[in-house]
Amino acid sequence: MGAAGFVAPRHLKAIQHTNNQLLAAFDPNDSVGIIDSFFPKAHFFTEFERFDRHLEKLRFEQQQAIDYMSICTPNYLHDAHVRFALRNGANAICEKPLVLNPWNAEKLIQLEQQSDHRINTILQLRLHPSIIALKEKIAHSPKDKIHDIDLTYITSRGNWYYASWKGMLDKSGGICSNIGIHFFDMLIWIFGGVEKSTVHVREHDRASGVLRLKNANVRWFLSINADTLPQAISDQGQRTFRNITIDGDAFEFSAGFTDLHTTSYNHIINGNGFGVEETLASLELAHQLRHAEISPIKNEHHPFANLPKQKHPFYN
Repeated sequence: MGAAGFVAPRHLKAIQHTNNQLLAAFDPNDSVGIIDSFFPKAHFFTEFERFDRHLEKLRFEQQQAIDYMSICTPNYLHDAHVRFALRNGANAICEKPLVLNPWNAEKLIQLEQQSDHRINTILQLRLHPSIIALKEKIAHSPKDKIHDIDLTYITSRGNWYYASWKGMLDKSGGICSNIGIHFFDMLIWIFGGVEKSTVHVREHDRASGVLRLKNANVRWFLSINADTLPQAISDQGQRTFRNITIDGDAFEFSAGFTDLHTTSYNHIINGNGFGVEETLASLELAHQLRHAEISPIKNEHHPFANLPKQKHPFYN
C-alpha cells in the first residue's frame, strides 16, 4: 500500500531481494511504473475498494494467503492500514512513524494480541552496523556517564512539499514525526529514556530543542530548508547534511544505508522485527514535541536554532 510513494522502491527491492513475490499493490496515484523493474505481474489498483475485493478473492477463491502487507502510505493513514492488514490475515510491515498518537499505538497492541499476526515497523537505523557498534560502546562505558550530543539533520525539500500531505501537520505529524522519528528512536535506544525535553523552535520548515536522556544531553536541529545548510555544504551543491557529534567527536555513519530495508525485511521474516512496543518511546516523544510550549532561547541550545526564520511558502 502506497506503491507510488517516495519510499516504496526500497520496499519493492526488499521484497525481491528476500525472494518473495508482490501479489498486489495499491495507490490512488498511478505513477507506479517502477513496479515493472521488480514485479511486472503484480496486480495494481488505484481504488481501495477494488484492492480490498482482490485480496478477498485471493484468500477465499484462490486460497492464496497474504503473508505480509507493506504499508508506505501517508503517516496519518498508517493506523487504519495496519488494522486492514490484520483483518486480512496478514502481518503488517509499516514505515515510520507507525502512528502519530501514542494512544493509537496502544490500541494496536491490543488488536495484535487478539490476532494471530504481528505488526512490524521499519526502524532501519537500529540495523546500521556503525550504530550497533556505538550502542555496544555506550553499553560498556560507565553507567553514570552523561554524554553530550549534537544532532543536525537537514534534508532539503522544494515548495512542492508544502502542497503535499507531508507539509500538513495533521497528516504528517510535522518535522519531528516525518524526518526526526528515526533519529529520536536511535538516540533513545542507545542512551536511554527521555527525562526532560525543551523545544526552542518549531516552524513549518525546522524544529530544534534540547533533550535530557538517561545517559545523554542532546541538542537537536531538524530542517527541510536548504537555506539552513552550512555554507561549505551548500557550496558543494549538496542538499543534505547529516551530522552527529558525541562528546565533541564526529560520529560517522553516512555509509551503509543502501540495503537497510532489505536487512529489515530479513529480520522481520525471521521473526526478529521491531514491534509496536519498541516504537512507543519515540512516538511519545514526537507527540510531546509537536504539542510542547516553545521555550525562549537563553543558554543551552543547538547552534542552528537562531537561524533566520522564513514565511511559509505555501501561503506567500
